[in-house]
Parts: sequence; structure tokens; C-alpha cells
Amino acid sequence: MILYGIPTCDTCRKAQRALTAAGHVVTFRDVRATPLTADERAEFLAAFGDKLINRASTTWRTLSETDRAAPPEALLAAHPTLMKRPVIRADSLTLGWSAATQALFLS
Repeated sequence: MILYGIPTCDTCRKAQRALTAAGHVVTFRDVRATPLTADERAEFLAAFGDKLINRASTTWRTLSETDRAAPPEALLAAHPTLMKRPVIRADSLTLGWSAATQALFLS
């Protein structure tokens, strides 16, 4: 299982702790230190569409209107922290740490 996120994200830390406590072997991938590849960005965008872009993030708020108009692929390439977190790769991909995601992995 791979958890994609950033180490300063509270939600990523909560998810990693809970998954580990539930017995999952979790590999954490810091998308700031090791950005997503073009193939990974394409795969994630195919799975989640523009929901992958975190429009409530600090990074988003600092972007100009021109930058915000860029395609999601370009936004994620230039600003990896715009990715909504966490993305969890197990048998499939999940986005966020919602009750449904928790039920999937913690039951």
C-alpha cells in the first residue's frame, strides 16, 4: 500500500497511523520530495478528474487567476502540493480520508 501525500499534512498523518495500526504495511510517498510522474498524474486524473486538485489549499490561494486556469496536469506538475491528500494505492486508488475510505481499509 502506498500513501501519497506530504509529511506536514494532518490528514495524511492520521491516515498513515490508522492504516499501520490496522496492520497494513504503508509506504509513504512525499509528493513534494518525489513528485508524481507524468504517468502517475495521468492515472490519478483519470481516476478522480479535477477533484484531485485541492482548491482549498494554501498553494491554490497563492496562485494567480492565470495559473489557476491551467489544465490540472500542468498544475500538478508545477505545484505537487495542489494534490488533494491522501491518495492511497492498494487494490485500487482512493482519494481523501473519508468515512468510506476508512471503512474500506479499517474494517
